[in-house]
Amino acid sequence: MRAQQRTLPDARWVDGGKQGGKQGGMRGDRAGHRAFPAREELTEGALEGFGLDEFELPGELEATAPPEERGRDGRDDVRLLVGRRGGRTVGHHAFRELPRLLDPGDVLVVNTSATLPAAVDGRVADTGEAVVAHFSTRRSPTTWVVELRTPDGRGSTRQRLPTGAVTVRLTGGARLALVAPLRPDGRAASERLWTADFPVPDPLAYLGSYGRPIRYSYTDVDRPVSAYQTVFAQALGEVEGPAAAGSAEMPSAARPFTAELVAQLVSRGVQVVPITLHTGVASVEAHEAPYAEWFEVPASTARVVRAARRAGSRVVAVGTTAVRALESAADAGDVLHAASGWTELVITPDRGVRVVDGLLTGLHEPRASHLQMLEAIAGRPLLDLSYAEALRERYLWHEFGDLHLILSR
Repeated sequence: MRAQQRTLPDARWVDGGKQGGKQGGMRGDRAGHRAFPAREELTEGALEGFGLDEFELPGELEATAPPEERGRDGRDDVRLLVGRRGGRTVGHHAFRELPRLLDPGDVLVVNTSATLPAAVDGRVADTGEAVVAHFSTRRSPTTWVVELRTPDGRGSTRQRLPTGAVTVRLTGGARLALVAPLRPDGRAASERLWTADFPVPDPLAYLGSYGRPIRYSYTDVDRPVSAYQTVFAQALGEVEGPAAAGSAEMPSAARPFTAELVAQLVSRGVQVVPITLHTGVASVEAHEAPYAEWFEVPASTARVVRAARRAGSRVVAVGTTAVRALESAADAGDVLHAASGWTELVITPDRGVRVVDGLLTGLHEPRASHLQMLEAIAGRPLLDLSYAEALRERYLWHEFGDLHLILSR
């Protein structure tokens, strides 16, 4: 097994001047600002008063547009905050440095789920009220989990809480009938998610014709679904059954990857293997724990992961969705097996992780349920330090923002 103490390459400052302006982020030129050294010690009391569960996210740190629209040089021109569990320092890197931050033999696990154009305009049949339906999870050929939202005049939406059964007339003549509030196993009924009947012959084709990607108020305009697809996304229609459903929201940790960067990782000796997990909606206003999502861990991926763990190499999940899939397929002896189906697993610090040694993820909002998963991998001290540093050094949040690499060893 490899030694527990590892050394990351020296970090360098990543100039963020071009991220300023109306899009938010770092304002103007960084000239005159010092480089934050990767080895700077965490001084006693440095995090006094910082609460990971209660910090306020400044609006200017919300990425309102993709980096390629903010004057950056492509999808992969974002920043990468790097920390190791038990460490008292974090490193600041360019995301393009990822290949040299990993070792030959390490395994990156990526989600191949494609993003659906899952937001569709409609009107409540009885009242004529304008709504937007967010199609979240396909449960059967005609049953979906959905969220109704009210347009707010900016192209984004806010929650609309249904009362009783509701039928919605959707664009294109389709009808959506809400049946009952979603009741996740062992939890109270959701206040915003409903099961619904959607009896159209080909719902994915319908969404392709009349839907658009889900977005929230921190983004500036609607964008085509291509802006929300990752390089790993499997085209809709290439698979059948539950695997064909797609994700309501982008598995965004993989968005900065390009074909060139993947080739560099492979040349470095890093193995890149797939899983699938179709993620549902995760509205920023309601930080509910994730409900049941469909996943698949292929036998080939399970074999590669088992071999890597025997060799002492790390298994790094790209996104919280990849962690949920992997951990759902691991047995009590910390061995990964091929598996598929519905998972209700919620990863907390008490539960911990069994097969994941690292996580590449975005930066999450205060009180987001995903922070429990991050704490399970990073430990609370490192997570506090990382988020305090991300705020201090003006990293950008959300699906078009910067990345965070957590290594448990």
